[in-house]
Amino acid sequence: MELFKTIKEIREYLKAKKDEDLTIGFVPTMGALHEGHLSLFREAKEENDIVVGSIFVNPTQFNNQDDLARYPRTFEEDIKKLEEEGCAAVFHPSAEEMYPVPDTTKFDFGNLDKVLEGEHRPGHFNGVASVVKKLFEIVKPDRSYFGLKDFQQLLIIHKMIKDFNLPVELVPCPIVREKNGLAMSSRNELLTKAERKQASLIYKTLKFVKVQSGFQPIHELKNYVNREFKRKNMKLEYFEIVDMYTLEPLTTWIGSKTVIACIAVYVGNVRLIDNIILFS
Repeated sequence: MELFKTIKEIREYLKAKKDEDLTIGFVPTMGALHEGHLSLFREAKEENDIVVGSIFVNPTQFNNQDDLARYPRTFEEDIKKLEEEGCAAVFHPSAEEMYPVPDTTKFDFGNLDKVLEGEHRPGHFNGVASVVKKLFEIVKPDRSYFGLKDFQQLLIIHKMIKDFNLPVELVPCPIVREKNGLAMSSRNELLTKAERKQASLIYKTLKFVKVQSGFQPIHELKNYVNREFKRKNMKLEYFEIVDMYTLEPLTTWIGSKTVIACIAVYVGNVRLIDNIILFS
């Protein structure tokens, strides 16, 4: 497996691969790799000639600098995992390499980046879109793989690809969960054993909502979810039932054909997100 730290080096490596007519699957990550990430690399390996990953903790998508400082960094372990998965190359740039000058790019995502995560993390999706666009322009992949756990992020990146007419296929991949249902996330490593057990309530609640969807009124389900987390002394930042493609909040099931429930919860000091598709 090749490791590159500069844009020039990885471009030269990938140009040679393109000249051989090899297809490139790309998985951008911020490291602290878990089974959810590795499932993306496996999917990419099945569908492409070579797989390229990136490990870069992108500072522009953190509106909270404490969150940036606390983000887990496990580079040596990550590299070993990617070697075992047959990854061909990893791009691991510095912040200075990616942002030689301050990034002032501003994207227009309409309402997609104003709600849910966007409401609580202003500027986050602009930072995500900026770094993913840069990475796409550097790697020039045929396909890129993202997990459905970050559903809103998927919509944002899909719109960016469309708006800029980027020649890359976006491939969404299923959420990978721990045995207790907790969606796999790098942030899970920050949980204590007791908090990890407590966090199982998130998926348990989402499954209940799915069973009741279309039967119980939406406002009653939202009240139920609020009560459940309050009862467990967990801070619920938001729980919304929205249209899958516009993210507009729904107040009735009537006429709703593509619906997803999205949630953000603090377990201790760790912020976790999850979702479940109700109708599609």
